[in-house]
Amino acid sequence: AARREARLARIDRIARPLAALGLGWLVAPIRIAAGDRSPAQMKAVGSQIAVPVLGIVAFLLAWAALAPRVETSLGAIPGPAAVWEQATTLYGEHAAERRRAAEFYERQAERNEKLVAAGESERVKWRDYTGRPTYPDQILTSLKTVAIGFLIGTLVAVPLGIACGLSPTFNGAINPLVQIFKPVSPLAWLPLVTMVVSALYANASAALPKSLVISAITVTLCSLWPTLINTAVGVASIDKDLLNVSRVLNLSTRKKLTKLVLPSALPLIFTGLRLSLGVGWMVLIAAEMLAQNPGLGKFVWDEFQNGSSNSLARIMVAVLTIGIIGFLLDRAMQALQAAFTHSAAR
Repeated sequence: AARREARLARIDRIARPLAALGLGWLVAPIRIAAGDRSPAQMKAVGSQIAVPVLGIVAFLLAWAALAPRVETSLGAIPGPAAVWEQATTLYGEHAAERRRAAEFYERQAERNEKLVAAGESERVKWRDYTGRPTYPDQILTSLKTVAIGFLIGTLVAVPLGIACGLSPTFNGAINPLVQIFKPVSPLAWLPLVTMVVSALYANASAALPKSLVISAITVTLCSLWPTLINTAVGVASIDKDLLNVSRVLNLSTRKKLTKLVLPSALPLIFTGLRLSLGVGWMVLIAAEMLAQNPGLGKFVWDEFQNGSSNSLARIMVAVLTIGIIGFLLDRAMQALQAAFTHSAAR
């Protein structure tokens, strides 16, 4: 009994980190496995595991039953089995491309070794493999793009939000601009961003191609507003008594920001960051389609233009990938919020 209680106590200690990671549904099964078979744990398993699983199964059954009845110019809408088949095919293509790359570098190394052995070191050349990007490569490109756009947006939105929260005058000057630009679609920003980047970023580097920069800036312009607004609200809602205490103690501006403003406003700042990251990931797909950044958006557009019998299934793979990655990004931000804030509000 003592060992059982010790196990349950350890489980209770990891319950909050698991909940922050979106894995709170694991707590009840773990407690049951440790010997706690109370009705409360059984009910938690039913509500947190059985009900979502039943919902997913019902969705898959409805999808499999209804998809073949919808005919398009490319054939019937693919069901779950066809989508899974194309997902495995895409991974197989990725593995084959990696093998070709490895063989290319192996042949290149052998050729250069022969040149060095023959005393012709000046003819040694090292070239990068220029094969087409595979599906996992395109996922990584999209993640890199949204990370750059989100980082730039955060660096702009958080200081502006703090200034708006601390200064009603500054807030009054900025608020009309926020309300005007906040609803603008990425499709409207993209032509302007393309022209500006083309004019100012003529000599693009290989690490940051022009299409990636255009997509990232478009993400920034569309995603910074939730962070800005939530930061301003969080700073403006700080307890006035705390601000009065900071004046009495004659705290410097730096200490006031680091010891009072940021800790108090952090829960709402993280709420804004989560919203901004979700908006940025959603906007990114449209931006990549038009900017031809080699990410998931371009993959969807290329498959749509391709028009093969497998295109619809591949587009469905991309749709599911986008949704799953968006969910994981939100969970990551939620875990950071739980780690750096003490508010129960999520």
